[in-house]
Amino acid sequence: MSSPAGAALAELSARVTDTLARLTQLRTVEVGCSPKRAVFSVGKTTLYEYLPLPGVPPRAAPPLLLCFALVNRPYVLDLAPDRSLVRRLLEAGLPVYLIDWGTPDDADRHLELNDYVEAHLGGCVAHLLGESGRDSLDLIGVCQGGVLSLCYGALHPGRIRRLVTLTTPVDFHTADNLLSRWVRGLDTKLLAECGNVPGEVLNALFLSLSPLRLAQEKYVRLLTGRPQQRELEDFVRMERWIFDTPPQAAAALAQFVRWFYQENAFINRSLRLGGRAVDLRRIRAPLLNLYARHDHIVPAAACAPLGSYVGSTRQRSHEVATGHIGMYVSRAARTEIPSLIVGWLTGA
Repeated sequence: MSSPAGAALAELSARVTDTLARLTQLRTVEVGCSPKRAVFSVGKTTLYEYLPLPGVPPRAAPPLLLCFALVNRPYVLDLAPDRSLVRRLLEAGLPVYLIDWGTPDDADRHLELNDYVEAHLGGCVAHLLGESGRDSLDLIGVCQGGVLSLCYGALHPGRIRRLVTLTTPVDFHTADNLLSRWVRGLDTKLLAECGNVPGEVLNALFLSLSPLRLAQEKYVRLLTGRPQQRELEDFVRMERWIFDTPPQAAAALAQFVRWFYQENAFINRSLRLGGRAVDLRRIRAPLLNLYARHDHIVPAAACAPLGSYVGSTRQRSHEVATGHIGMYVSRAARTEIPSLIVGWLTGA
C-alpha cells in the first residue's frame, strides 16, 4: 500500500501532466474580440474604430479615444468578451476608438516623444474631430499612454472634453518606484545611439520587478490546481500579451527615461515638447484618475497626486484594489472600472 505522501505526490504529478497536455492543445487563442476597422494611420500608428454592438442604441456622445502605452500591445483592453474594457464601453453605446502604435522598425529609431504626441496622437484626435464635426473628444490614457495624453491635453486643452487616466504616473520619484530607481543612472544618450530597444529587453525588465510572483508563482498555481478550460484559455491569452512586447523607438524611449524617470519633469515643470512648455495646469477638462493599490510597475503613490498638478476644477481619484494588469483583466476591470468610466463620461 502506498503511503499518503506517495499518493499525494502521484495525484499532483497526474494533475500537472493533465494541465500541461491541455495547455499544449491551446497553441493559439483569439485576442482582440471586438470587431473594428482602421480609419486613419500615420507612420506605423493605426487608429481603429470599434463597430457598435448589435442591438445597442448609440449615444449622442463625442468620440471616445483610447490611448495605450507604447511599451505594450493595446489588445489587452479587449482580451476576451468577458475581459474587455472596450466591450463594456460599447455596451454603453459609446463610440470607441483605439490607437495602435504598431511595430517600430529601424526607420523609426529617430522618432521623438513630440512626434508621438503631436503627429500620432494629435493626428488621431484631428481626424476624429474632423469626421465628427466636434470641437473636442473624450480621452482615456492608459499607463504610459496616460502620460502622452497628459502632454497632449496640456498643449491642446480645448480639444479634450473629459479625461480619464488609468494607472498613469505623474510623480516618478516616489520612494516605492523600483523601476525609477533602477533607470535613474542610465546613460540615455548611449541608449538613443544604440538603436531601437527590443521588446524582450523591456519585458525582462518588467518581470524582474517582481520575479517570484511573475515568473514562478503563477505557473506553480496553474500546474498544481485544477483549472477549468476557460481558465486555461485566459491564462494563454495573458501570456501571449505579456510576451508580445513591441520594440521601442530609440529616441522616444531615451527621452521618456530621461525626462520622466530621471528628471521627474511633470513635478519639476521642466518638460518641453517641440519648443513648448508642457504645463499640466493648462488641463481644464474634468478628470477621473483611476489607479491600482497593488501596482508593482506604476505605484499608487505615483498616480494619486495627479489632481494636484492639473487645472481641472472637477475631478475624482479612485484607488482600485488590484494590481497593474488587474486594472485591465480582473473582476474590477469587468465591473467597477467600466462603471466608473461610463458614469464619468455620460454624467451631467
